[in-house]
Amino acid sequence: MVKRTDEDLCYTPAVELAGLIRKKEISPVELTKKFLQRIEEINPLVNAYCTLVPDYALKSAREAEDSLLAGRDIGPLHGLPVSIKDVTYTKGIRTTFASKYFEDYVPQVDSAVVERVKKAGAVILGKTNTPEFAAGGSTYNKLFGITRNPWDLSCNSGGSSGGAAAAVAAGLGPLAQGNDVGGSLRIPASFCGVVGLRPSPGRVPTHPNFLYWDSVAMEGPMARTVKDLALLLSVLSGPDSRSPLTIYNDQADFLELLEKAGPDLKGLRIAWSDNLNLIPVDDEILEICRSATKTFLDLGCQVEEDAPDLTGARETALTLRGIRYAGLYLHLIEKEEFLKVTDPSIINNTRQGLELTGREVARAERNRSTLWRRTARFFEEYDLLLTPTLPIPPFAAETHYPTEINGIEMENYADWIMLTYVFSVIGVPAITIPCGWTKKGLPVGLQIVGKAYDEASVLRAAAAFETARPWADKRPSLSPANDG
Repeated sequence: MVKRTDEDLCYTPAVELAGLIRKKEISPVELTKKFLQRIEEINPLVNAYCTLVPDYALKSAREAEDSLLAGRDIGPLHGLPVSIKDVTYTKGIRTTFASKYFEDYVPQVDSAVVERVKKAGAVILGKTNTPEFAAGGSTYNKLFGITRNPWDLSCNSGGSSGGAAAAVAAGLGPLAQGNDVGGSLRIPASFCGVVGLRPSPGRVPTHPNFLYWDSVAMEGPMARTVKDLALLLSVLSGPDSRSPLTIYNDQADFLELLEKAGPDLKGLRIAWSDNLNLIPVDDEILEICRSATKTFLDLGCQVEEDAPDLTGARETALTLRGIRYAGLYLHLIEKEEFLKVTDPSIINNTRQGLELTGREVARAERNRSTLWRRTARFFEEYDLLLTPTLPIPPFAAETHYPTEINGIEMENYADWIMLTYVFSVIGVPAITIPCGWTKKGLPVGLQIVGKAYDEASVLRAAAAFETARPWADKRPSLSPANDG
């Protein structure tokens, strides 16, 4: 084994770490201790983890080590550290939803995704920070405070899986679980220079769930490399009869598919859009993302400037957002203690959702179907669609959301995430990958969107781009200001 520093080890890809564990070149206990030590040193700077469980992690690591030494069958994540978002149920581990109302809540069950990472042999290090109830594109809350961007600690990590992204970017764990409504895996992954995928509805089961038929909120993986993400996606995916949206014929090993497919993308038809005709995009972001599309030309793809007709997408997304808030918080909205401690934006969104008329809801549902048909027809002409993941670089940590882009004022606080939100509404898979760096040294993400249920092509394109323009060896300085 090549001699590695502790930091090198914490930045070693999960796929490689899994191989080292299988060959007994490093033990799960040793690896877990290395990550816990780094978390102790670095987490106070970034605030990625809000709840740590070192005793639980070491117990799991010892069990993993015993199984390995005894020659028992081991899972694909055997001995690998994983973080879980603080809105995901973890049996016996505090799960607060970043809300003071649930400050001391400890679930008695695991969510389906936690069951799966445990069965695969993973070692859970703790829970990662998120905005209250995972509502928002920047990570801050009254309970745990702000999660900062490892590339520049004066900036926000994005949200709502901001703690997950910051943890992966800062070398505090190779794999992270999160979820995505309007972009909650892709937004922070873009801001923090890592990889985040929103899967198709039903690919990853969601259980327990207050809204089992919700096809906008999806569980998904985050990692530093595309292969690592494919490894975790393979574990999270698969049918579950407790989830009504589950895909029953889904047994895909996405890592194996990637390795078999290789980096050849010749002949793929790819569309590129600056802004999907939805919102303005910062000039520097646009220049970096446009440059990234040239890599796909070099890989033998046909690239044309085009976009599906997304007329009405913004209004549809905002209406569906209101409906979702109403469904989630209807039982809490009249409780005095909930009103007292909960962020006013959540209260207001819930009330707005409850005030929607039947006509407004019907219009949104009909338009969602129209958007689906238009997008399906668009993907008859193209294999993939490329866009900037976000229209702006990471902003100040204390800022909740941007109010203008390129001098153009945003009408709604959610407008700035419409490049990701629209594909959540339509229900197609989308990934963000690092594609460059601003002059201030901040990461920029490129979004790759695929046909319905075609995660394989999305991952294949992302992996080929990563091979052509590798990023995983670049590490944040973890300084208050990184001037590049």
